[in-house]
Amino acid sequence: MPVTLTIAGSDSGGGAGIQADLKTFAALGVYGASVITAITAQNTLGVRAIHEVPAEVVAAQIDAVLDDIGADAAKTGMLSSAAVVDVVAERLRAHRVTRLVVDPIMVAKSGDRLLREDAVAALRERLLPLAAVVTPNAPEASVLAGLEVVNEATAREAARRIHALGPGLVIVKGGHFGGERSDDVAYDGTSFEVLPAPRIETPHTHGTGCTFSAAIAAELARGRSPLDAARAAKVFLHGAIEHTEPLGAGHGPVNHLWRYRDV
Repeated sequence: MPVTLTIAGSDSGGGAGIQADLKTFAALGVYGASVITAITAQNTLGVRAIHEVPAEVVAAQIDAVLDDIGADAAKTGMLSSAAVVDVVAERLRAHRVTRLVVDPIMVAKSGDRLLREDAVAALRERLLPLAAVVTPNAPEASVLAGLEVVNEATAREAARRIHALGPGLVIVKGGHFGGERSDDVAYDGTSFEVLPAPRIETPHTHGTGCTFSAAIAAELARGRSPLDAARAAKVFLHGAIEHTEPLGAGHGPVNHLWRYRDV
């Protein structure tokens, strides 16, 4: 069985972070291992508290998994601080992890900040050059690229700028653009491809970014190319949003087990 490692924060509500990643891995038939970077007290309404895991403990978790079990692919989510970004980049480089998906999480769906200002530079300079795939949404792409991303044209320019930082494939997600479509823009340094999807009108979109990046990592672990992995992940995420079931009073989670809803 392929092994995929997630390095991310814990979501006590189960809709995003480590919990969403492990559900996605299981749904896609890969074994999931985890490194917890922060513990959050959150639900569908927002984040109530964050406790960061010390950088040395994050490093120890990575070493414990990769020294023994190994990983065919890995993904990062909430990294919180520059110190954690630095140790994650250093340990992944030491273990020669090349199938890496970076989800540059900066702000939660509720608006709560999940990445410190000083960590953005570390993410850009230390982690992005290691990434096979990076998956920013429009606000994250705006920060990484240094321009306001508001439509497909600006997403393409942002993708060019982010690609210059070192990742193999850049996917600027289109969920924030509005309209009837939720198309993503993918750029591999040579050509663009639009990953299409009609917009689904639902408030239950908590964990979409985590789920998408986790699905890409799972497909990389199964041997797909980065672009093929992204195409498959887009289909999986669309189904997870389409088949959401209301939970909580706010932004409920997507349905990671939608393919098994009739079992």
